[in-house]
Amino acid sequence: MTPRIKAPLKHVPQAMKAMIALEASLKDSGLEPTLLELVKMRASQINGCAFCIDMHVTEARKLGESDMRLHMLNAWRESSLFSARERAALAWTEALTRVADTHASDADYAPLEDVFSEDEIVNLSLGIGAINLWNRLQIGFQAIPTSELQHAAA
Repeated sequence: MTPRIKAPLKHVPQAMKAMIALEASLKDSGLEPTLLELVKMRASQINGCAFCIDMHVTEARKLGESDMRLHMLNAWRESSLFSARERAALAWTEALTRVADTHASDADYAPLEDVFSEDEIVNLSLGIGAINLWNRLQIGFQAIPTSELQHAAA
C-alpha cells in the first residue's frame, strides 16, 4: 500500500493543533490512560485501522497493559478480564463507532451511569469521536503502520 498523501496533517496545521489540543485535554481528563487506549484500540479494530491499532497497542504496552487483555479485546464481552467500567466504556465505544446502526440507544448508555460521572461520559465520548476521526484520516490516506515501516527497514 502506498500513502495517498504523505504527512497529510502538515497541510492543515490549525486542524492538527485542534486535534492535539483535544488529545491533551483527554489525557488530563482524569480518565485512566489504559482505559483510553482500550477504547482507541477497540474503535480502531471495528474500523479496520491498522495504523491506529499498531499505535495504541504500542502505547497500551508502555502503560503496562497485558498481552492477554490486548488479545482478548476483540472478544471483551466473552472475557472476564475487563472491569465493569471498562465494559461500559467498550460498549459505548462500539455504540458510537457504529452509530448508524445502534443510534446510541438507552441500553448502550445506561451502564455508563453506574461507573462514570457525567464529565467522564462527555470526555469518553469525545475520545471515541476523536479516534474515529483519526481512523478515517489514516485509512483514507492509507497511512502505513509504524511497525510495518520498521519491519521493512530491518
